[in-house]
Amino acid sequence: MAATGRPLSSPAVTPASPASAPERTDVVIVGAGPAGTAAAITLARTGRSVVVLDKATFPRDKCCGDGLTTGALRLLEQLGFDPATVPSLLPVAAAWVRSPSGRTVEFPFPAGRGLYGAVAPRRELDAALVELARAAGADVREGTALAAAAEGGDHVVVTTADGGSLHAGHVIGADGMWSPLRKALGLAQPGYLGEWHAFRQYVTHVTGDAAERLWVWFDADLLPGYAWSFPLPGGRANVGFGVRRDGARHGRDMRAEWAGLLDRPHVRAALGPDAVAEGRPLAWPIPARIDRVVVGRGRALFVGDAVAATDPLTGEGIGQALLTGIAAAEAIAGTRTAPDALAQYRRTVQRELVTDHRMSVALGRVLGHGWGARGAVRVAGSSDWTRRNFARWLFEDEPRAIAVTPGRWHRRFLDRDGADLATASAAR
Repeated sequence: MAATGRPLSSPAVTPASPASAPERTDVVIVGAGPAGTAAAITLARTGRSVVVLDKATFPRDKCCGDGLTTGALRLLEQLGFDPATVPSLLPVAAAWVRSPSGRTVEFPFPAGRGLYGAVAPRRELDAALVELARAAGADVREGTALAAAAEGGDHVVVTTADGGSLHAGHVIGADGMWSPLRKALGLAQPGYLGEWHAFRQYVTHVTGDAAERLWVWFDADLLPGYAWSFPLPGGRANVGFGVRRDGARHGRDMRAEWAGLLDRPHVRAALGPDAVAEGRPLAWPIPARIDRVVVGRGRALFVGDAVAATDPLTGEGIGQALLTGIAAAEAIAGTRTAPDALAQYRRTVQRELVTDHRMSVALGRVLGHGWGARGAVRVAGSSDWTRRNFARWLFEDEPRAIAVTPGRWHRRFLDRDGADLATASAAR
């Protein structure tokens, strides 16, 4: 989206002088994951000066399922992402789903029409996006943590843990579920543990069909939730499970469930007899409450996990992170005042995410029961047409609730090509 407003402060970052004058920049982004880098790339390409802060040094691992939906891939295409920068990115041609009854159905993506699904380790994906942000002109500072933030009239003062000070027209919080920026601005949610909890571990020496197939298992004892195996090159896979927090499960219970997951007969058959878990399992909470969270205040906007944008049906969050990052950047670049930017961002979140979120919650209640999961797999697998279109719907080829939001209808509903990342990177 082209910028229609004027720069929010100076056209370029002004380095701090030895006399401790603060740096001035248009936007400070806290967090360099997909949401933060998407915002940085979008803003930098409009000519805004952008400083991105992240306490980590890249590449770094991120606990995640590593799956990329059609929606996420199209947003990466929009950003000009080059798949060659992620050596382990593996396209997938179908999703294989097993219902609680043991019924297994293949849900294929359209062939020869672009990329509809892929797996990419976050260690590689996030590092590649950081470099893409730098190439766009953003100043990405690794190993630099936020210490404090305060609103100051026509700017925000951001202080870093190394004693630096930045004055910015806007600040974007892309710093995760327990966002330090939220806390600094008095917008934290004490005691919040997320709507989902997940475990993940990489597995090597995969010789079964999980070496190539993307598996989703709706085991009865995991409902509401599911287990997965997402393939990676070299006989590796990302294996894990996620469950919605229902008040009955506790962390120790989920860890006990995880301990036996790889030995379930259908999981072992998919992985093969020689599969071995690498390292230790990692657990993480997943925030999915974008319909109830504060999306921003004043000159601060929150994106990705910091705005609890994860899909409550699947626990997927990379596409939502990219979408909110781009939307926040476009709101800042396309308006003249901070109130206008916040209002535009709120409208975009409401239009693009909140209705889909509520439908996903409703569908999740149905799939949370054995009868619901069994019935959904049976109906979705009843014909070639339902199998093809269920795959596209599951992987967010179209917004989850597009059927009940006529404003988003278009002539190529469920008939668009997948992402063409090669073309996007060549045109960049």
